[in-house]
Amino acid sequence: MKKCKYCKQKFEPYNSLQKNCFEPDCVTAWIQDVKTKQWAKKKAQLKKDLMTVQDYVKIAQQIVNKYIRIRDKDELCISCQKTPIKKNAGHFHNANNHWSVRFDERNIHLQCEHCNTYLSGNLLKYRENLIHKIGMKEFEDLEQKANETRKYTIEELKEIIEKYKKKIKNIEPN
Repeated sequence: MKKCKYCKQKFEPYNSLQKNCFEPDCVTAWIQDVKTKQWAKKKAQLKKDLMTVQDYVKIAQQIVNKYIRIRDKDELCISCQKTPIKKNAGHFHNANNHWSVRFDERNIHLQCEHCNTYLSGNLLKYRENLIHKIGMKEFEDLEQKANETRKYTIEELKEIIEKYKKKIKNIEPN
């Protein structure tokens, strides 16, 4: 004997997968559940199909920023060298103007809210400490790459999203 998922009455199932009795109200409720689940799936797919490159850029940036905050969680703000109260992922080269280094890990480091938001990145100190952190050769490579023109495709952005989701999963404490 099993208990019906909808009316909570006991019934004898015809097979082990049956979760509800065959009372008209229970069958109607079951059909409605199936339709609701199918519609939710279809709606999610329709939304996904309508996503633009900009939608994927926004998602990729959020995931990359989350990774940077986790990666640098025990470090000081790259600009002011203080322990950040609110942690931001600060870009040395502005993400909106330098697309070629927008997702480059050398360009993004932990910054406090004050330096990132109120001091517009505190770039003089950022530059000084970035050179110290990654070295002059890497900094020069980053500078050169920042001046290149770059456009992302949806497929490239999907790869970036998956790559950083995996990285987060590998370093995030459970």
